[in-house]
Amino acid sequence: MASYPDKEVKLWTDKREREMYDNFADLFAIIKTTEKLEKAYVRDVISAKEYEPACAKLIAQFRTLKTTLKDTVPDVERFMEAYKMDCPAAANRLIISGIPATVEHKSASSDSGTAVAVAECVQHYITAMDSLKLNMVAVDQVHPLLSDLVASLSRVPQLSPDFEGKVKGREWITILNKMGAADELNEQQARQLLFDLESSYNAFINSLPKSSS
Repeated sequence: MASYPDKEVKLWTDKREREMYDNFADLFAIIKTTEKLEKAYVRDVISAKEYEPACAKLIAQFRTLKTTLKDTVPDVERFMEAYKMDCPAAANRLIISGIPATVEHKSASSDSGTAVAVAECVQHYITAMDSLKLNMVAVDQVHPLLSDLVASLSRVPQLSPDFEGKVKGREWITILNKMGAADELNEQQARQLLFDLESSYNAFINSLPKSSS
């Protein structure tokens, strides 16, 4: 029986194609890792303290890679279907939510004091509104501002899960998650976001306990 020498099979023909497949592998790994992390957190295998920074890091890596692959992978959900990835928890966390579950569903029993949490919220609101007024409308400029705002709102005990600022913040983060980091909000979107921020900021101020003095 004739024997044949081992021959290396290449998936790529040039450096650019090789880099594309490397990025595909990285995207696949991030999705799989996020799915395992979400399940581990739900099953109490890891603590919230361990989960949150790990999840935030994966989300940041996902967003960076998504921008890199925007021409070859315009739809991550289709990428998951093509590679038969059954990862619903990862899809929700990376594509829809865009923030760790601990931030999204944080309870009122936060370690931060109420006064500190309120001050942080005011700071994040003002920063986000001022940034939009200065025409800082790129996704990689707006996304971290809204993520910080939603995270700080979750640390204020008296705010309910359906508080306007939380709901609108999550909705805008979902919209931004579907865009590339270098993409920009158009004039109508920027105007609507500023309106939503101003409206929820007023609602936030009105929700605070009034001084008895």
